[in-house]
Amino acid sequence: MIKAGIIGATGYAGSELIRLLMGHKNVEIKWYGSKSYKDKRYYEVYQNFFHFTDDKCLDDNLNKLSDEVDVIFTATPQGFCSSQINEEILSKTKVIDLSADFRIKDVDIYEEWYGINHENPKFIDEAVYGLCEINRDKIKNARLIANPGCYPTCTILSIYPLLKEGLIDINNIIVDAKSGVTGAGRSAKTDNLFCEVSENIKAYGLTNHRHTPEIEEQLSYAAGQNLIINFTPHLIPMNRGILITAYSSLIKETSYEDLKNIYKKYYKNEKFIRLLDDDIFPQTKWVQGSNFVDINFKIDKRTNRIIIIGAMDNLVKGAAGQAIQNMNIMFGLEEHEGLYNVPMFP
Repeated sequence: MIKAGIIGATGYAGSELIRLLMGHKNVEIKWYGSKSYKDKRYYEVYQNFFHFTDDKCLDDNLNKLSDEVDVIFTATPQGFCSSQINEEILSKTKVIDLSADFRIKDVDIYEEWYGINHENPKFIDEAVYGLCEINRDKIKNARLIANPGCYPTCTILSIYPLLKEGLIDINNIIVDAKSGVTGAGRSAKTDNLFCEVSENIKAYGLTNHRHTPEIEEQLSYAAGQNLIINFTPHLIPMNRGILITAYSSLIKETSYEDLKNIYKKYYKNEKFIRLLDDDIFPQTKWVQGSNFVDINFKIDKRTNRIIIIGAMDNLVKGAAGQAIQNMNIMFGLEEHEGLYNVPMFP
């Protein structure tokens, strides 16, 4: 059995990690880390875990935890993992970090967009960007995984094949994204109160959302040259889910069938990417609670543009599910173990 510890276990991503890991036949949870709820039983924080665990929340001592587990998940705010990680910890256990601390390879860009100093840049080069469908071979032997952000996961996977094949204009990519409220975390914030969110939709982070450089960096690797995008996220009055609509110009006239074959070339063997049928477009309700990403596109011949749509659950494929998928790869397990479930509906 793989012994796992979760730091930040009482956030939304942390609780989703625990829900999924409890259904994983190869994992035993040894540490429910939560500084805010230390010594409280986990089910007292999340009543849905009543009768599933009597364990109490512990502190966030990574050095002690690394002696007791095989893998540590850090579902923590930016800055925590980078301030705690060290060679001793990585020599004893694997770390999968759900924050942005090790996602961006240029530390200056990280500090500019996140507004904090990076306390451990020496591990940035070693950290593997854990987008499983693209970096699987690098993930296998990694000690430190930078689990991708939710918006970046949906955006990158939706656009990646077209950039790899050089089929769209890299200077003309626009991404319109929408997310449920859990994407903002569990901390109390006025903007996330029911009366603020209900019956409303709003754009935020215009021109400066901190996932922008992460998306640009990874899409630049796919394109083989640096690119810049327009990325605008929106908050939707629903609990979970992400829908991205991306627009770009086609380099040359191409049929739907030819483009669909390109997507199949990259994703036909991927269990968690579902390429939808012609004129069936992704919806968040069909991926809820699952690790799936649904993708499809439409060619607008009138404007010679392609419209690409992707949908996924921000807490699963956008956080906890992808982290477990990374863990499965790192420990040589079936990649879909503990994750291959039918999405919830309604």
